[in-house]
Amino acid sequence: MCGLILPLFTFAQDGQISPPKNLDELKTFGQKVGDSFKSNFPDAVKKVWEEKVLPTWEGMYEWVKNNIWPRVEGFFKTIVKPKVQEEVEKRKPVVQEEFQKEKQEAQAELPQVTKSLWEKFKELIK
Repeated sequence: MCGLILPLFTFAQDGQISPPKNLDELKTFGQKVGDSFKSNFPDAVKKVWEEKVLPTWEGMYEWVKNNIWPRVEGFFKTIVKPKVQEEVEKRKPVVQEEFQKEKQEAQAELPQVTKSLWEKFKELIK
């Protein structure tokens, strides 16, 4: 913050540096510094953001993308994916069997559900 604020004091100076002689001069000096800060601070932040922050983050992103991500992707493709596929193949018959049971139960319950819905609809009309 000091690196941003201290240079702004130079914009508030008209010439030579001298201590204020009274409170009015101090007030005027403070207003000049405040006005300078208000006008220059957004530009200073924008400049730091565009010249320092964004390039740093972009460089970090590129480094991770080029150095770390291929290793993570390779780990998942060579170790995790085969284990997951193996487990899926083991559980596939059980899942299909459970699906068939649920399907039969749903088909058995469907007439009762529709009947009760029809009865509820009739009661609403009455």
